[in-house]
Amino acid sequence: MNDHRPAPAEAASASPAVNSSARRSAEKAAEEAAEVRRFWGRLGLPGLIDVHTHFMPERVLNKVWEYFDARGPLTGGLAWPISYRQREAERAAVLRRFGVRAFTAMLYPHKPGMARWLNDWAAGFARRTPDCLHTATLFPEPGVETYVREAIEAGARVFKAHVQVGAYDPADELLRPAWGVLAEARVPVVIHCGSGPAPGKHTGPGPIARVLARHPRLRLIVAHLGMPEYEDFLGLAERYREIRLDTTMAFTDFTEALTPFPRRALPRLAALGDRVLLGSDFPNIPYPYLHQLQALERLDLGEEWLRAVCHDNAAELFGPA
Repeated sequence: MNDHRPAPAEAASASPAVNSSARRSAEKAAEEAAEVRRFWGRLGLPGLIDVHTHFMPERVLNKVWEYFDARGPLTGGLAWPISYRQREAERAAVLRRFGVRAFTAMLYPHKPGMARWLNDWAAGFARRTPDCLHTATLFPEPGVETYVREAIEAGARVFKAHVQVGAYDPADELLRPAWGVLAEARVPVVIHCGSGPAPGKHTGPGPIARVLARHPRLRLIVAHLGMPEYEDFLGLAERYREIRLDTTMAFTDFTEALTPFPRRALPRLAALGDRVLLGSDFPNIPYPYLHQLQALERLDLGEEWLRAVCHDNAAELFGPA
């Protein structure tokens, strides 16, 4: 006897309530994409370049999401819902619908022996994702200079370092030759070295200032504008020409409620307008992507500043997207 009644899961997926919810979600996503595209269209840009987006092996990213869900210590115990909890291909598609012409695969180890494996994965991701800037990472461990060289030779265009999660001193002697290789190759490094959202043993401007004293030509992109030590990291950028800052999560309602950017420092940020780059932390953000752009716009630093931050500075640094 053939029974054509739908299985419970099939019945649920076909229910009007589920279909209606999926439709509303799709409509909301389409509306946000249209608003993002209107944002950069008004500025006369061909799209956006986002230097701080996360792609990593799925099981690693799932562990990251579990950490956020559990309000782990490094999140400051904050409620942190992930706004774009989707599979890899769909996350990339979301960025493309937004008009993000180039993005990164920010990935990072939290223990020795992990970086080379992550770099191998990232090389494969870059091959199958041509609009992703080939990203690599590093950790203070024997052999770091070798695998940093290998990653650069394989085409890595940007590195990620996470002092907070890795719990290491960026001025560690084990990293010294690797920083030298990166400085010589002029490959930028996006580095989370500020003490937000929770301080670490080696976060803050002091350790990274020691690195720069040894490697003044190192192209560091300070993530999150160095929050909460904004003014200290502005000072480093004013001192070292190759220092840049990314906007990741800065000025959003979420961050301003916790670690507001000092308004007295806005003229300094405006003066560094050629070295500030758009970053978002996509997909690991507790609000819509559009809000990051709106937060930058409401600073009222002018369209020229916005054009530079949202596209032109990164295009100059990495080449046309």
